[in-house]
Amino acid sequence: MVNVDALNTLARRLSPGAMITDPDLLQSYRQDWSFDPAAGTPIAVVRASTTADVQETLRFANSHNVPVIPRGAGTSVVGGSTAVDGAITLSLERMKSIRVDVSSRTAIVEPGAITNDVKAVAAREGLYYPPDPSSHEICSIGGNAATNAGGPCCIKYGVTSDYILGMTVVLPDGSVAELGGKRIKDTPGLALTKLFVGSEGTLGVITELTLRLIPQPPTPHTLVAFFPLMADAVAAARDITSSIRPSELEILDNAAIKVAEEFLNMELDTDAGALLIGRSDAGNGAETEMKLMSTLCEKHRATATYATDDPHEGELFIRPRYAVYEAFERKGVVIGDDVAVPIDRLPELTDGIADIAKRYSTTIVSYTHAADELTHPVLNYPIGDVAAAESASAARQEIYQLVSTLGGFAATEYGVGQDKRDRLSNSLDPVVSKLNRTIKNAVDPNNILNPRVLIPSSGSTDGI
Repeated sequence: MVNVDALNTLARRLSPGAMITDPDLLQSYRQDWSFDPAAGTPIAVVRASTTADVQETLRFANSHNVPVIPRGAGTSVVGGSTAVDGAITLSLERMKSIRVDVSSRTAIVEPGAITNDVKAVAAREGLYYPPDPSSHEICSIGGNAATNAGGPCCIKYGVTSDYILGMTVVLPDGSVAELGGKRIKDTPGLALTKLFVGSEGTLGVITELTLRLIPQPPTPHTLVAFFPLMADAVAAARDITSSIRPSELEILDNAAIKVAEEFLNMELDTDAGALLIGRSDAGNGAETEMKLMSTLCEKHRATATYATDDPHEGELFIRPRYAVYEAFERKGVVIGDDVAVPIDRLPELTDGIADIAKRYSTTIVSYTHAADELTHPVLNYPIGDVAAAESASAARQEIYQLVSTLGGFAATEYGVGQDKRDRLSNSLDPVVSKLNRTIKNAVDPNNILNPRVLIPSSGSTDGI
């Protein structure tokens, strides 16, 4: 355990007020949105304002063999920033600068900037930052980089790694690496920028990102279609993605439709087995794509299909997709998750989730990014209800087992964190698992950075 004098020495090297050691304040940094009841208590929280603050913290931690848990907005649902006893939590929430360079179509951003703010600043210059995770209004851009976040638009535009041109990253020993630059071809040597994207704070702490921006796309046209069975919606989605590249293609299950209708009162068909939402931002070609989507939906037994080119009406059409979280937040704790199964097995997944929800008396809905075969089960239970929390946790584990049975994977765009690390270890090829550990050991030989996250430890101490 690091003594008080040593922490005071570190505090003097940091920006004024950067370090927190007050026990009451430390409590607010214990949990992220995974709400792990076993979360530890950090010995200190450092709220960095500069790259120099991060350097000083990591130099101190490395020399004293103290684990460091990087933290952005704290919205991880898999324990990516859950505190560890005896560790320093390194918060990047104060580093929020956003600068857009119109001439190079890039944005220089600090990791604490909220993703929605990055998108808004780019939009003011007529530019577009495409990645749009569902938590874009509250999650940080650094967290997006740490997990390689995607979102509905990745069907057409790709994920976070496709838009990171360069970064400043502080390594575990406190040294700084400047990787990439403002040009796509700023990539001499190994593709190290890609190495750090998706590493969940286990290899280094990103303090600045250079993001690629693109011209603002045309206003999308929007289609919604109801289907009697999930299998019908899946068949329609498969045909659509074989023919065109929509800008979004989502499928909600029956439970999600019911929650959305209760919250929105939009006269949604709550008897439908699935609701498909498709969008096209193809400009002059959008109307043609809408007609093709409608035709394919009707081919696969859609009971009702509606399309619009009106932007305001289009926002109403996609509201059910986002209303689930809003409705659940009013009712209690929301646990979002992500899994992936082959699209043809999605009906088995949603039927299985419905059965699990019934057996555990837990509210669970799901929506799917149809083109990339990624499904988000979302669980909800009352705040403070210990029994309900335990039931939700057990239901979540059974969903993972179901996913494995269906030939899928239980860790995708939300990251692995602490919650899914063992499951990742069991599913990775041993050679790949060893390669992950080899890279981790080479970059972070003392295993101080997020030691319980993502990469299985070859030992049992996880740096603690």
